[in-house]
Amino acid sequence: MLIGVVDVVAPDKERSVFALRLREARERLGISQVELGRRAGLDPSVASPRINQYEQGQHVPHHATARRLAEVLGVPTAFLFAEDDQLARLLVLWSEMNPSERKKLLKLVEIERGANA
Repeated sequence: MLIGVVDVVAPDKERSVFALRLREARERLGISQVELGRRAGLDPSVASPRINQYEQGQHVPHHATARRLAEVLGVPTAFLFAEDDQLARLLVLWSEMNPSERKKLLKLVEIERGANA
């Protein structure tokens, strides 16, 4: 299955954040650029160059492609666009939590926010 090959020209900050997060997630998984592209459904002949362009900040993929890359990498799509490092980490942790853990965390945050209001 081939997915969106149309790249989006995005503001420089968005491109650099996406590039950083994509490389970070790919390296954490321990796969090559070509392997990531192949698993994400890119044509094998362009998989490595396209992922390289994303990681260099030359292009940002269409949302459907970003979503598929995130799925392959085991991270939420929002992680790839998170400008704040702590938010990025929280997004990964959130995705690893079960519904009960998420509910408890939200309750804790709401209590803490109420106490500090």
